[in-house]
Amino acid sequence: MHFPLFGELIVILALAAGILLLFRRFKLPGILGFILTGMIAGPHGLGWVKEVEEVEALAEIGVVLLLFVIGMEFSLKKLAALGRTVFIGGSLQAGLTIAAVTGVLSIFGMRTESAVFIGFLVTLSSTAIVLRLLQEKGKMDATHGRVATAILIFQDIIVVPMMLVTPLLAGKSTDIGGDLLWLLGKMLLLLVAVFVSGRYVVPRLLRAATKGKGNELFVITIVVICFAAAFATQALGLSLALGAFFAGLVISETDHAYHATGIVLPFHELFMSFFFVSIGMLVDLDQFIDAPLLIIGLTISLIALKVMTSLIAVWVLRYPLRTALHSALALFQLGEFGFILAIPGLEMGLLSEEHYQIFLCVSILSMGATPFMLEYSDRIVRRVFLSFVPVNVSRRLDSLMRVKLEQEKSMAKVLKDHVVVIGFGLNGQNVANAAIDAGIRCAVVEEDPDLARKAQLIGLTVLVGDATNTHLLEQAHVERARVVVVAISDAPQTLKIVSGVRSLSSTAHIIVRTRYVKEIQANFDAGANEVIPEEFETSIEIFHRVLRKYLVPEAKIQALVARIRSDHYSMLRGTPGNRLRKKEEALTIPGLEIATLPVTMGRGKVVGKSVSEIALREKYGITVLAIRRGERYITNVKGDARILTDDLLYLLGAPDSIVRLDHDLR
Repeated sequence: MHFPLFGELIVILALAAGILLLFRRFKLPGILGFILTGMIAGPHGLGWVKEVEEVEALAEIGVVLLLFVIGMEFSLKKLAALGRTVFIGGSLQAGLTIAAVTGVLSIFGMRTESAVFIGFLVTLSSTAIVLRLLQEKGKMDATHGRVATAILIFQDIIVVPMMLVTPLLAGKSTDIGGDLLWLLGKMLLLLVAVFVSGRYVVPRLLRAATKGKGNELFVITIVVICFAAAFATQALGLSLALGAFFAGLVISETDHAYHATGIVLPFHELFMSFFFVSIGMLVDLDQFIDAPLLIIGLTISLIALKVMTSLIAVWVLRYPLRTALHSALALFQLGEFGFILAIPGLEMGLLSEEHYQIFLCVSILSMGATPFMLEYSDRIVRRVFLSFVPVNVSRRLDSLMRVKLEQEKSMAKVLKDHVVVIGFGLNGQNVANAAIDAGIRCAVVEEDPDLARKAQLIGLTVLVGDATNTHLLEQAHVERARVVVVAISDAPQTLKIVSGVRSLSSTAHIIVRTRYVKEIQANFDAGANEVIPEEFETSIEIFHRVLRKYLVPEAKIQALVARIRSDHYSMLRGTPGNRLRKKEEALTIPGLEIATLPVTMGRGKVVGKSVSEIALREKYGITVLAIRRGERYITNVKGDARILTDDLLYLLGAPDSIVRLDHDLR
């Protein structure tokens, strides 16, 4: 059977892989890599891809999955936490941008409908690029990071009404009033369907799908819900993407939201890559070659306009001027939702082919500028913007707004320096109860809905799903956890979980419970700090009771037990102590932590540099206490001591600082 698309998919993915490797080296967004792939392989480039319509069909699946994921991440609780920043700040940013673009384009003679539609396109920033960059730089919890995130959430929400309004702007209606009522009726029907399915149908369906072993039934159920909802909205005369959004919204209110998101994300990433490739195929470079100054000038003008409107929106929310500037510099680019919205606008005549090509070129240029703008935003704010605003004026502006430090209730509940318990069976419950008694914050990851509900009833933070899902571990914030306890009985799953936790954090202390001695070494190799086998714990309990019958002092028995455990049961195994120990146990001091950080080839910011060059104390407030190099320990660490690959650093500092260093060195 001849299947030409198969060969072209190989060409697209292979070319994209090469370009993405190059882009990663220069820290450019992956989205631009996919667009460039389409530009090279498409009909306006080298013409390697002939089956453009088939690629566009795959791209439409990507759009459906994108809106599905957005819906699952669109939590009503999250909206309530961000509150007025989402709705007031987002409304101001969108309203000011649309009004400004419409006014300017109307002056230049463009009809109002098209001007408003282009205002829609310009309003939308790139959620994918901005959130990824904020996460990489550890700025998500900074004030300007939370503000930017809130406005991006609002932009994602208003894409839905923009899609609904576009046909009306295009003049596809002879009875606007009647069509609006009909549209409202459809939306009301959808909302009723969302309420009923979210309250009575979907939670029971997902709970049944998670019973038993394996994820197959759960995956199929999630996919069916997504595409069935998309098909239903298309049957109502609305878009496929709208149905996917509402399906995601229903799932977001269940306990299985994070698990479902983690399952869908890989498919979403793959199909969205085809969407951006299809956008690249539409780009005609002749347009840029014919008028480069026009496109560059428009890009600079739109960046300036979006920075100004975002600045005003955030400042009106009574944030400091510096925070408003940082937030505005994160939101200046045109976004991927603009591509989605532009296609129906082109089909309905709201955009001409020439304007569409200009929009694509301006969007790509602004996206490409985003990493550099965020990298140097501190310098830009300090040297460019604030140089025009005297310090006393800036202080008066802030005091005029009576700025109050944002202390959202949700941030008080942020998981930090906590213990993550994976598996809420008997062992997990005992650990969690001990943590509660000691006043230690605890998060539980549990796949069984009944056990998860049991953990929720005692007030624990619970994430329902399979802990081998890295997205679930991220939501449990294992990168900020002090200890992670893996207390499940499935040995292969345990190894996957330990590897997943270690891939997210080099500082978390991982304690694993296993059934058999033969599983100890594999868990150490995967990154565990301590492994507790049930076989030997049973032996310890037996000889503990035997020694008590021989009237051996309790203190001596406890000392013997402590020594056996600290040597990873080497006495019971008949092997020399410490042979299995892969990582030294982290010591803790109130407010500080003595932690170990392995130096690998990937930590290019420290390898080959001296301690004084790294400047850990100045940048992070961290002191290097010692270095283990092979079997040798360097305890008198001076400023000229160089860090080499495979060294193990012993660091003293606040837990937050050590986690931040670990994140920055990845």
